[in-house]
Amino acid sequence: LFGSGGAPLFAIARGSGDKARAGLILNLACTLLLCCAGVLMVIGLLFGRPILVLFGASPEALQYALPYLMLYLLGTYPSMLTTGLNPFINAQGYATAGMLSVVIGAAANLVLDPVFIFVLGMGVRGAAAATVLSQLLSAAFVVYFLRCKSEYRVQPLPLRQLPANRRCIGDIVSLGTAGFIMQLTNSVVTICCNNILSVTGGDIYISVMTIISSVRQLVETPIHAMVEGTSPILSYNYGARRPDRVKKTIKLAVCYAEGIMLIGFCIFQFFPDKVLGIFAASDAMLAIGIPALRIICPHFLLAGASIVLSSVFQALGNGIFSLIVSVCRQLFVLLPAAWLLAQTGNVNNVWWAFLIAEVVSLLLSLAFFARINKTVIAPLYGPEEP
Repeated sequence: LFGSGGAPLFAIARGSGDKARAGLILNLACTLLLCCAGVLMVIGLLFGRPILVLFGASPEALQYALPYLMLYLLGTYPSMLTTGLNPFINAQGYATAGMLSVVIGAAANLVLDPVFIFVLGMGVRGAAAATVLSQLLSAAFVVYFLRCKSEYRVQPLPLRQLPANRRCIGDIVSLGTAGFIMQLTNSVVTICCNNILSVTGGDIYISVMTIISSVRQLVETPIHAMVEGTSPILSYNYGARRPDRVKKTIKLAVCYAEGIMLIGFCIFQFFPDKVLGIFAASDAMLAIGIPALRIICPHFLLAGASIVLSSVFQALGNGIFSLIVSVCRQLFVLLPAAWLLAQTGNVNNVWWAFLIAEVVSLLLSLAFFARINKTVIAPLYGPEEP
């Protein structure tokens, strides 16, 4: 909400030379992140059990999930600071530092997990403790960099100053709402799909769904990383009125995204058993998961362009288009299609809902991009330019 909403506005302000506004946006986003982290941590600690049940956790799963969640929530502050402030590092052109903040946490987690789980014998609580400590390291790096090394220095504002900056806060929240609701609808889809699959197919289908979600995230992560890098370039050049660079960036991003998705499609279409084997899938899960992966993986070829175009809308200050695409895809197409296909009597038909939703998402994205190109990018050319 605050990172994806503030970073494009921050980059646009930098591109137009308004340093005061850029600094204000950074500091407001940091303040809002801190406030929101406290609220979310309290809600999670108070309502952890019903939240997990809502996501489909069985009584057997709760004995592991609840202790993990209770410890994990203690890392809400460092987790949100890392995730929410990292886009401001990238927006200033410090891509290596932005990558380092992620690598530090990931590497620390890889090292600390076996130590806490096995050496110290903490089990699932050890996994949570390792994650929280890793997030602390990432957050410490992000805050240190933004306070001591970057062009703009982060400094949370006193709460009494927030009302005076409500217009700027409104701009941040307005643009960030698209990304916020996109993540929220992902959670809603997970809840609903888990319940559809548990009723029609049982727990094993939920396990397969979890693996497929992880696989999709694995394929899409490089693209999300790429758009994190292209978004500040788009915003900066939009603010500096350089339409040719905006168009070139979009074109390259779409080409690279489709190349990545083509590789993912080939791997999951021709080697689904090897992919599922990474997750230690049982024979029963392989029997369900192999055809499921082959049905779902063609949607990768469509999703690459959709992800890039969604980030383009956001970077150019038109987050409402990203919001419409996400809500239509997740709530108005994917869920109804999954429910209807589940009624056919063959639960495996549910997997086709992902491909149907992606077709609609791409068509909407292309229609909105045509409008953005006409109303936002084209006017950047001067009278003497084509």
